[in-house]
This record gives sequence, structure tokens and C-alpha cells, in this order.
Amino acid sequence: MSLTLYFLRHGQTGCSLKNAFCGSIDSELTPEGLEMAKAFADAYTSTPWRAVFCSPMQRTVATAAPLCAALEIQPELRQGLKEINYGKWEGKSPEIISQEYHDDYLRWSADPAWYAPTGGEMAVTIAYRAMQVIEEIKQLYTSGNILVVSHKATIRIILCSLLGIDVGRFRYRIGCPVASVSVVEFTSHGPLLRSMADRTHLNERLRNLPGT
Repeated sequence: MSLTLYFLRHGQTGCSLKNAFCGSIDSELTPEGLEMAKAFADAYTSTPWRAVFCSPMQRTVATAAPLCAALEIQPELRQGLKEINYGKWEGKSPEIISQEYHDDYLRWSADPAWYAPTGGEMAVTIAYRAMQVIEEIKQLYTSGNILVVSHKATIRIILCSLLGIDVGRFRYRIGCPVASVSVVEFTSHGPLLRSMADRTHLNERLRNLPGT
């Protein structure tokens, strides 16, 4: 049996509903976000999990909680799985940021790998810390299913790193809506993307909520 990682983005938050940048803000799940977390647990409890690794932010911990409760296990919290720090852009919409930090926003939009949000983190920094967690998992587990609960930008950057895609393209090559799951299997030929941004565990109402 090979090692398979399931990357789950947290459920809906107030920031995702408003399409506002949310990295270091420790936002909570909305009631609908909590529904998404339960829907994931209901659909995936029967999967033979070996461990759950999770960003320590409350929105990710709350997303992992229903599954962990059903499995009677504790999530392994890792700082490296936290979302990109958006610095002075935190809590603001792209439209506002484009007005207030126009030049920085243009540079970041063109190449977020090497340009950071004003006062924030570059994608290469996220790749470095997040991939350390992935390497830790690979050393601890050579086979089985591992759940990784993280954030929109961080998951996309990890997927780019694993699949050989320039991390500077993470915003334009990888989709990652709230409560979506992307699956990577480690084969003899390296990482293989089995599925991306799957949300079939959500009912139609949850899948079609605005701002996700």
C-alpha cells in the first residue's frame, strides 16, 4: 500500500464569505462551515486513516474536529500548515487592496513566489515551511491514508511543490474552494494527483453557497 495524502481546506468562514484575505486572522467557521466539517466527517469516517495533521488555526481545528471525534484521535498540529500571512492586507478585499497598496498588489499578483503581500509572506516561504511538514509525514508513514487540514493558499502551494508547478503560479493553476479535498498518492514514480478540489461530500446547498 502506498502513502496517500488528503488535503482538506477548512470550511466557510466570515472572511471567505466576504472574499477577504485571511491568513493570520484566527477566524471561526460560520454555521455553514461547521456543517461542511460534519459533512466531510460523515463521508470519510469509514476511510482507514492513520493520522490527521492540522494547522493550529481555529478554523482548521474545527474542520478536523468532527472526524477526529468519530475516530477518537487527536490532530497533530503543525505551524508549518498555517495560511500565508497577508500582512497589512488581512481582512481586506482584493478591490480595497488594489486601491490602497496598488503597486505591491500588482507585483504580488504577477509573481507571489518572490513578492509578498505588504508586510506578509512570500509563497516560497510557505513552500519551505509546509513541505517540511510533508517530509515529516513521509518519514513517519510509508503507507496508508493521512489527512492534512490546511488553508487555500497553503494547500495550493503544497500541490504546486509536489507536482512540479512553479509556486508563483499557485493562484492561477490550482483551485481550492472551501471544504474541498485534493488527493495525492506517492507512487514509485513520485507524487500522483488522484483528485483535486473534490466537494462531492457536500450537499448541493453547501456546494452552491456564495463566497466559497
